[in-house]
Amino acid sequence: MKNLTPFHLAVQVRDLEEAQDFYGKKLGFVEGRSSDEWIDFNMFGHQFVTHLNPNIGKDGKIPSISNSVDGHGVPVPHFGVVLNFEEWEKLADKASGFITEFLIKPYIRFKGEAGEQGTMFFTDPSGNALEFKAFKDIEKELFQK
Repeated sequence: MKNLTPFHLAVQVRDLEEAQDFYGKKLGFVEGRSSDEWIDFNMFGHQFVTHLNPNIGKDGKIPSISNSVDGHGVPVPHFGVVLNFEEWEKLADKASGFITEFLIKPYIRFKGEAGEQGTMFFTDPSGNALEFKAFKDIEKELFQK
């Protein structure tokens, strides 16, 4: 795999202090630049930005749909990072300490098959769905057909 460059992703949140607590304090993403309307975070080496939108839906949540994958309802849209297994296990342990409702609890998907991976899904307080996953052999599995 070629050296990947960091991605830049910006999402809407309903409250910046809430986002700062969730992404910065709970998930441990280092905070970068910020203003009264946005905050940059370092998400495993990628630039992740939360932008304030106080008008998100009636209940303050980002709308989504779900599609079935391996017997689970996978939320769309979602975003996250592919980690190595050790990082994924550490994040799964950390998230299990404060996530009260996983959309999909940490587990091994496609066990014993091509594409075997650790995965978990949860939402931030604004309803943005996140997936963090890890492949046993990222070079082989990430972009397989």
